[in-house]
Amino acid sequence: MSVGLLGLLDDIAAIAKVAAASLDDVAGQAAKAGAKAAGVVIDDAAVTPNYVIGFAAKRELPIVGKIAVGSLRNKLLILLPVALLLGYFLPTAVTPLLMLGGAFLCYEGAEKVLEAVMPHHAHHEAQLQPMAADARSVEDEKVASAIKTDFILSAEIMAITLAAIPAGNIWTQALVLALVGFGITVGVYGVVALIVKADDAGLALARYDGASIIGAAIRSLGRALVRGMPTFLAVLSTVGTAAMIWVGGGIILHGIEKYGPPVVGRMVHAATEVAAHALPSIAGIIEWSVEAAISGIVGLIVGAVAIPTVQYGLSPAWKRVKGLRQA
Repeated sequence: MSVGLLGLLDDIAAIAKVAAASLDDVAGQAAKAGAKAAGVVIDDAAVTPNYVIGFAAKRELPIVGKIAVGSLRNKLLILLPVALLLGYFLPTAVTPLLMLGGAFLCYEGAEKVLEAVMPHHAHHEAQLQPMAADARSVEDEKVASAIKTDFILSAEIMAITLAAIPAGNIWTQALVLALVGFGITVGVYGVVALIVKADDAGLALARYDGASIIGAAIRSLGRALVRGMPTFLAVLSTVGTAAMIWVGGGIILHGIEKYGPPVVGRMVHAATEVAAHALPSIAGIIEWSVEAAISGIVGLIVGAVAIPTVQYGLSPAWKRVKGLRQA
């Protein structure tokens, strides 16, 4: 009996080791996949604070909370099952869907660039939306709009994550997708909450009435936060736009390498190697920078082509379809 008990304990210990190794593997895969989605995450964090502009300070955190819940629902209840089904039954569709999402990111990024350079020529669909009658309706519309935008970005995050996970156990894939989705949502909207309340925190610090040197330093810090937040938000928006174009262009570029002529990939790799050889001491940084720059150029080209395509082709067609449905 003692031998059997020892054997059972050995089996349990072995199972525990396998489980621990599996958890480590899931965590490692989630970290790698999350890193690949970093560009979309930056854009998500940069876009969301715009949805609370104009609301009372007491409504900022509740609005961010509503958007975060909607984002989590998008990722875990809709996109995760769809991603698993695609990965299991139609894995060849993942890369084309990624490319479509990449094209959308390029379009959105190019729209923002066009708006910054030529504000009167930028296409704003929001202008076509009817204005809400009361504050609660305005808030609900803002939240709904933010969740719709988040759905696209979340779909891209989940698709990038799925593409980064090695093919294998579907439960491992589900765990990695859930971990990445939950972690990114908490991280992004936690940072957004800090951003939108930073000016209030700065105002509170600026009103600190301590007479000591420390009190003066606290007031100075508060004034710096209040004055610096508009600049910080502008920089964050610029970084988000650049990340959107770079990530979208990179996705398109990798798709072309997979489905298009091999010469495209060879040219990109040759350019990164030449640049790296020129500065071998920082070869890794140079390779990344050159590849990101090429991806950005591709993203701008795709976005520039997508803007008139959407404005004069897809948008009018969609309006006609909606008109037929309402008739």
